Amino acid sequence: MRVRGLLVVNPQATTTSPRTADIIVSALSAQLDLDVVPTAHRDHARELGERARSENLDVIVTFGGDGTVNEVVHGLMAGIDGSTPRESDTGPILAPVPGGSANVFARALGLPRNPVEAAGEILASLRAGSTRRIGLGRTVVTDGARRESVRWFTANAGLGIDAGVIEAMESARAEGLTASPTRYLRTAVRQFFTGTDRHQPALTVQRGDEVVEGVFWAIVQNTSPWTYLGAVPIDACPDASFDTGLDLFALRRMGLFTATRAARRLLSNSRAGSTKRSITVWHDTQALAMTAEPAVVMQVDGELIGPVIAARFTSVPDAVTTVLSRP
Repeated sequence: MRVRGLLVVNPQATTTSPRTADIIVSALSAQLDLDVVPTAHRDHARELGERARSENLDVIVTFGGDGTVNEVVHGLMAGIDGSTPRESDTGPILAPVPGGSANVFARALGLPRNPVEAAGEILASLRAGSTRRIGLGRTVVTDGARRESVRWFTANAGLGIDAGVIEAMESARAEGLTASPTRYLRTAVRQFFTGTDRHQPALTVQRGDEVVEGVFWAIVQNTSPWTYLGAVPIDACPDASFDTGLDLFALRRMGLFTATRAARRLLSNSRAGSTKRSITVWHDTQALAMTAEPAVVMQVDGELIGPVIAARFTSVPDAVTTVLSRP
């Protein structure tokens, strides 16, 4: 019996191309009963994720970046609350072919950076019946108008500098500029020095009775690494895993010394943990919350969701089924 699948192609993703898409479609169609749908508008991939689940398809393959994966996940998790879903409720196997700039989710699963090779790994996994259940992050976000929305994330969420960088990069791409690693680096440096209030911290972070005030920038990771600069992994919380709770990395100072220390830790995948005055690190946290005064811009899986005044995070274990790449 052939495996029924849906291939979601984002033609606007950074590194996708019609030629590569044709090769991947041909390879997957040789083994799958495959329907291919290019995304045509924002949230189209989410709609396709809902469709794949409602039609009880066996696998949904994405060819795009982390934003495409995130939309599909929102479709797969539609109607699921913050509790661990039953295996019968998790829908089709999620299989990401990397087509974006960072592809954090696909690479965290161990898939190759080359999309054709990744497609081959996915087919090998499906033939062998090799899958795994992974946890997701879930956040309930409150915007400036006090409206709440639920966001799921596979890799990370961030409030502060990283979201500001994504906002600036979206503006650059709208002007026709490419999202290259060099441009990301330049934008990050510019965001730190000129795009961020480095004197008045806006964030307060809390887990249980533990409250950390005076936070400038906070990252919540569901897996490791946090992101990539080209081929180089950039990691705030190297112990973050799909199989544990959420990890937090928060900066409480924004001076040049602290920035240098933080950059060194991000580049060296340091497990140094919290410092007395400048950095807070939490590992394997089931729930945490943040408030912002004034509102702070936020990103989820590299997608900008705008300024928020609060975000409540929870870890949802065994939420979706994915391919299991060979070691």
